[in-house]
Amino acid sequence: MDRDPDLYTIGQVAQRAGVSARTVRFWSDRGVLPPVDRSSGGYRRYDEAAVARLELIRTLRDLGLSLDAVAALLARQVTLTDLASAHVKALDAEIRTLRLQRAVLRAVARRESTAEEMTVTYKLTRVSAQQRQRIIDDFVANAFGGISDPDSAVVAGWMRELPAELPDDPTDEQVDAWLELAELVADPEFQLKIRVMVLSAAEDSRLEFGLNIRPLVLLHAGDAVERGVACDSAEGRRTVDRIVPTDLPVDETTELIAWLELVADLRVERYWQLLAILNGTSVGPPAVPAFAWLLAGLRAHRLPA
Repeated sequence: MDRDPDLYTIGQVAQRAGVSARTVRFWSDRGVLPPVDRSSGGYRRYDEAAVARLELIRTLRDLGLSLDAVAALLARQVTLTDLASAHVKALDAEIRTLRLQRAVLRAVARRESTAEEMTVTYKLTRVSAQQRQRIIDDFVANAFGGISDPDSAVVAGWMRELPAELPDDPTDEQVDAWLELAELVADPEFQLKIRVMVLSAAEDSRLEFGLNIRPLVLLHAGDAVERGVACDSAEGRRTVDRIVPTDLPVDETTELIAWLELVADLRVERYWQLLAILNGTSVGPPAVPAFAWLLAGLRAHRLPA
């Protein structure tokens, strides 16, 4: 074989760059490391520039870039800046996927899920932000369809508030929250419950009234719950009177009781709690016990015997 002190064989180039001769041969066959010459025997030979090019290829490959991307860079079809930026985005997406997979596996282990449940869990967490929003939008649209009063429109907007994306590194609580929310809005009984609530609120002023008394319920009925005050006691009567006007007509009291029967539902409150968890906002103390206490108090003190 011809010998030229300024040219190197595949083996020599591989040794200098710290890769295998097989790798050099493969990259050369793919056109990213063309030989500068061939010996009289047909063996490929490379110069110092080829050694530098090989080291660059190895570095880019170690960073995870595909051989096609490397070829485009070396052919000056893209700049290194553009290539690096694109690869960063790809790596970010891969990292998000790995973190989500880890979160799902944690949820599966924690729930002691079956293989079928694990598949459902993974599918639900893998859906895109647009698909997640569509699930909630469809649920809200079914609940509020055909109702156009301003108060209902505001509540519908609140019920649609999902984060654009699950966090890059979702907590176990957030993964569980999304899974539970998806299950909740798919429950026909819950769908019907929300629809009935919305229809009843649109027919009269109970939604507005309910929003107005909520602070009083949490303050007074919540305190009664904490102190263990019996709703049918004399102190219970005084507490009810602090929340609901004593001169409220019987028919309006009956309507208020019907409204409380709808809203004093743990599943409805859970919907709002799950949205708060997914949006990374604080979850307030449960309100349903206070509303349930007021409901029992109204039945005990305001309905005709």
